[in-house]
Amino acid sequence: MELHRGELVPSFETPARVEHILAAFARAGWAVETPGEYDDAVLARVHDADYLAFLRGAYEAWQAEGRDGYMIPGAFPACGMRRDRVPDNLHARLGYYTFDAGSPIVAGTWRAARAAAHCALGAADVVAAGARSAYALCRPPGHHAGRAVFGGYCFLNNAALAAQRLRDAGLARVAVLDVDYHHGNGTQDIFWERDDVLVVSLHGDPNTEYPFYLGYADERGAGAGTGFNLNLPLPRGTDWAGYSHALEQAFARIAVFAPQALVVSLGVDTFQDDPISGFALSTSDFLRLGERIAAAGLPTLLVQEGGYAVAEIGDNVAGVLAAFVA
Repeated sequence: MELHRGELVPSFETPARVEHILAAFARAGWAVETPGEYDDAVLARVHDADYLAFLRGAYEAWQAEGRDGYMIPGAFPACGMRRDRVPDNLHARLGYYTFDAGSPIVAGTWRAARAAAHCALGAADVVAAGARSAYALCRPPGHHAGRAVFGGYCFLNNAALAAQRLRDAGLARVAVLDVDYHHGNGTQDIFWERDDVLVVSLHGDPNTEYPFYLGYADERGAGAGTGFNLNLPLPRGTDWAGYSHALEQAFARIAVFAPQALVVSLGVDTFQDDPISGFALSTSDFLRLGERIAAAGLPTLLVQEGGYAVAEIGDNVAGVLAAFVA
C-alpha cells in the first residue's frame, strides 16, 4: 500500500509492469539478457554510504522490533527541523531518508533495488564497450532517489549510476535526458554541482505535480554545475505537439553540450491513460519519441522509469525501442 494524495491505496508500482514489458518484447522477438553482479561499492559512486547502509538493513531492523508488513514513515524533518543529526530511532531514520509516504519498504526492497541497479550498470557497460544502444529493464525505478534519500518508488538512482559508470569508463561528458512525467529530482540532486554530466528533464509542472518541491525552470545547477541542469516543466494536458516542442529544446541544449553518450530516463507515464499523470501522449507518439532520441546519433542507454497504465506499458516501451532496433 502507499499513501497517495491523502488516501491509502494499493501501490501503482507493481511487478505486473515488468511482466507486460517482457510480453511485448517476446511478441517482437527481442532477446533479454540477465546482467551480472556488481559490488555495492559501485553504488557508493552516487549514493552516500550511510544511506546505503540504512537501505540494506532497514527491513531486518524492522523485523527485529517485532514488526512485519511494510514500512511507511509518519514523520519527516520539515523546514526548521534539524538534518545534521541522523536519529537513532528506526522510525525516525525512515522519515529522515525519504520525502514521501508512497514508497514502502518491504522484505524484498533492497534486493529488488540492487538488482535494478545492476541492470542499469550492465547496460552501461554494454554501451561503454561500443554498442550503439542498450535498454535496462529496471524495477523499481530510480530517478527520484537522491544521494541520500528515497521516494517516488525509487531507492537507488539507476540512471545516475549508469551515467557515472560511463564516466568511470572514460567518457568525458554524459547527458541524462529524463522523459518521465515526474521530475527526476534525485538525478538533479546527484549532479547538481557537476559540469561533466548534463541533466535535462521534461515533466509535469511542479506547481501541481509530484514531487512538487523541485523541477522548476529556474533550477540551473550550482557551483561548477551552473548551467548544466535544464528543467522544462509542462502543463497538464500537454499533447505531442507541445511535448515535441520541448523535446527539441532539450536536444538543442544536449547538442551544445556535445556528450559522448546519452542516458535516457525512460518513463512512459506521459501516456494519456496513465492513472497518476496528466499528459496526453498516445501509443503512436512513443514511436515518434524513440525516433527523435535515436536521431540524435549518440550512443544511448535507456533506463526504465515510470509508466503505470499497466496494460499498455509494454507496447509503449516497445514503441520507443523499435527506433533503435530499426
